[in-house]
Amino acid sequence: MSSRPASATPLAHPAAPTVRPALIWTALIVVYVLWGSTYLGIRVAVESLPPLTSAAARFAAAAGVLALVLRARRGPGALRVDRRQLGSAALVGVLLLAGGNGLVVLAESGPPGVALPSGIAALLVATVPLLVVLLRTLGGDRPRLWTFAGVALGFVGLVLLVVPTGGSGTVPVVGALTVVVGATSWSVGSFLSGRIRMPADPFVATVYEMVAGAVALAVIAVARGELRGFSPAEVTGRSWAALAYLMVAGSLVAFTAYVWLLHHAPISLVATYAYVNPAVAVALGALLAAEPVTVQVMLGGAVIVAGVAVVVSTERPRRAVDGAAAEAARR
Repeated sequence: MSSRPASATPLAHPAAPTVRPALIWTALIVVYVLWGSTYLGIRVAVESLPPLTSAAARFAAAAGVLALVLRARRGPGALRVDRRQLGSAALVGVLLLAGGNGLVVLAESGPPGVALPSGIAALLVATVPLLVVLLRTLGGDRPRLWTFAGVALGFVGLVLLVVPTGGSGTVPVVGALTVVVGATSWSVGSFLSGRIRMPADPFVATVYEMVAGAVALAVIAVARGELRGFSPAEVTGRSWAALAYLMVAGSLVAFTAYVWLLHHAPISLVATYAYVNPAVAVALGALLAAEPVTVQVMLGGAVIVAGVAVVVSTERPRRAVDGAAAEAARR
């Protein structure tokens, strides 16, 4: 959930040296396509892999690779943090990955009619910026009036998307609610990441978040009995390939591109991923997995994306927050 924006808008950073527009757009396309495709990747991975076990393996592997790269480039002390920073990163990682991403993975697993289509999961996850606005309001912040209008519009789209219609293309309600709960967990983690003492370096924060999330996911997977009777020999090649894709493309390549963009591109431009990713996910699900795109999906999805677009375009970054690692960790 995939994942995050720690707030309704990405992070504010000091001005960086000017770079060629072609490089910026290349990085944007990488974020658009790779993060948008992770929802389909999850669906393929859970065809024959235990859902939470596969998520735990994904983040554990990505954390290990990133930790090795940081140590090789910066030396033995690259990952040094104090106990408070470690605890904060672990808490955020559990909320984002075990709660946020884990519930998305669960929602996309199961037989047809029960499993939530990947495109719809992406549309529901797109409500995260809207939920973060509500959390900010409860925390004493005062978003703009247009921001609240965007939030209201987005939640109207959410209702349109999940309300039962009785047709063959009806969205599985249990799966949809599971993703909404996951999006709420993701939003709480994103909200807290800007208000508690996190590691200053987003790459270092990501390592500890992914480790904590992987451990929590593994514990829950064992408690659910996912490994009982599981045989790696029964996993299909396409599921292994999807898991590898999620590790490399979603958690490493796209994250690096996102962090680079935060330092070299206008915030308003980087923020467009929040409503481009769902469109990419719906298109890929329809083209590559024959997921139905009904009138209900198109209408509800369009209203959600419009609401997110209003929020993203009207919000000003009011403070610098450590949220890049949190966002990238779920993807």
